[in-house]
Amino acid sequence: MVKIKGLRLPLLIVFLVLLIDQTIKIYIKTHFLLGEEHVVTKWFIIHFIENPGMAFGMQFSGDWGKLMLSLFRIVAVGFISWYMVKLVKQNAPKGLIVCIALIVAGAAGNIIDSAFYGLIFNESSYFQVATLFPPGGGYTGFLHGQVVDMLYFPIFNGTFPQWLPVWGGERFLFFSPVFNIADSSITTGVLAILVFQRSFFGTKKLHKEEENEAPEEDIAPAENNKEFEEPENQQ
Repeated sequence: MVKIKGLRLPLLIVFLVLLIDQTIKIYIKTHFLLGEEHVVTKWFIIHFIENPGMAFGMQFSGDWGKLMLSLFRIVAVGFISWYMVKLVKQNAPKGLIVCIALIVAGAAGNIIDSAFYGLIFNESSYFQVATLFPPGGGYTGFLHGQVVDMLYFPIFNGTFPQWLPVWGGERFLFFSPVFNIADSSITTGVLAILVFQRSFFGTKKLHKEEENEAPEEDIAPAENNKEFEEPENQQ
């Protein structure tokens, strides 16, 4: 087995994020009714919902939509993991590698939910808490499970001013989506790349352009080179 120097840190990050993400999800799934919430502060609430689609409550409808989303996640994680190993081999900045590891960990965390939770849990409801490894089996098949979300931050609740077009007078809430640790890991990794690691991709592009430039040769034509002229015969 070939060991890649520098891979220990990103693998540790992926492991820790998955451990935290799955521990919280399994606890919520086996202790909360669907829709149940626990108010930590007025702007931080534990609110259990299940998401059959993408991050932050976005959804793809139907069994085929769910299946295609799960397959897309698997392909995406495989590609990003390959790219992370490539960056490690190229001795890329550690900050960039950490960001990629956060994205890999978050995507993998939600894949675990969609791939296996339908097999190992019975269905959560508003009246019954789910059970891990129920005698009657899970609530759905492989790759059709729902993602567990629980983090809710209603930071600011207000009303749009009356003079604002379209939305004037309507109430709004920031931040309304319910998400999980895996979602936040992906978001943190992407935002950190955009804010702190853009220079890496700019430098890489510059080096590639310099390599593609052909060197200019400054060779004078032979007929104009006086060093090759024969000396005149002396009388």
